[in-house]
Amino acid sequence: MLGAGLIKIRGDKCWRDLTCMDYHYETQPVPNPMSYYMHRSPWWVHRFETLSNHFIELIVPFFTFLGRRMCMVNGAIQILFQVTLIISGNLSFLNWLTIVPSLACFDDASLGFLFRSGGGAKKTVLEIQAEEAAGRTPTPSKGMLMRRVVNISLGVLIGYLSVPVVLNLLSSRQVMNTSFDPLRIVNTYGAFGSITKERTEVIFQGTLSPDPKDPEAVWEEFQFLCKPGDLYRRPCLISPYHYRLDWLMWFAAFQTYEQSEWVIHIAGRLLANDTTVLSLLDHNPFHGSDGPRWVRGEHFRYKFSSPGSASAAQGKWWLRKRIGAYFPPVDLEGLRGYFKSRNWPHPHIPTSRK
Repeated sequence: MLGAGLIKIRGDKCWRDLTCMDYHYETQPVPNPMSYYMHRSPWWVHRFETLSNHFIELIVPFFTFLGRRMCMVNGAIQILFQVTLIISGNLSFLNWLTIVPSLACFDDASLGFLFRSGGGAKKTVLEIQAEEAAGRTPTPSKGMLMRRVVNISLGVLIGYLSVPVVLNLLSSRQVMNTSFDPLRIVNTYGAFGSITKERTEVIFQGTLSPDPKDPEAVWEEFQFLCKPGDLYRRPCLISPYHYRLDWLMWFAAFQTYEQSEWVIHIAGRLLANDTTVLSLLDHNPFHGSDGPRWVRGEHFRYKFSSPGSASAAQGKWWLRKRIGAYFPPVDLEGLRGYFKSRNWPHPHIPTSRK
């Protein structure tokens, strides 16, 4: 939490002027239906959200060291924070996993209500606690001593490996999502240090036309499982599941295809009607055929429609405006040299096109 908070306050200016939440819900990797409505919250709600984020990530973690009650307050706030993030977007399993360490803020007494009063486990724990309170602790066995040695050794190891992590947190040049040891036992974390102010999408389109420059060519769109594409499709709800290709397409949209060459690899697989890649998509407009002759990537700027607007009344969740070509029309034969230069296996060309 602290690392995520520090990377924000040191990063994008919008975290300091409290405007980041004006953009986040619309531009996050994979919005969900609640993102659509939360994006339209009043400006003062977004300011409160940003301030709350700073408080929860930069201040609340220190409650852990202020005694039992404040530690539980920290745990409750962190869990509530993660639940809010789960509701507001598809951030995969990240938020669900973050809830797990927060459970350690609650001791046996605070969680006792979860167990039956007559349960054997609860009765045994109460007896052990009563003996410890009375000072009647049993003589440690050999196994108990060995476990203490292992626990202490592990604690010393984690403490030693955490030194560069702590130094990174204190550094003005903080690095996020980095490991400092080859086994990746202790790592740094930070998310959304910068916020994209507009949403762009790469849309794969294919045509059966033999000439991609023909003005009469009909270009049809491939639809991914979750990422925005079809303007009329409601944002999906998949958390804690994770569609990695959809997530990667978000990154590709604010890069170029030269920086994300795998996008051309996907295009080649679509041209070859590759069932493995097509299984990662929601809609293949060329289902039942040998696939398109040409595939291109178009670059669009996407925005949520306004609830109650004419566009929303037509069923549109999104509005979009073309930016330009993301990559030019390509065919399988033309990609042969591109694939070979990168040691990629060239897709099979359907016999009907030979």
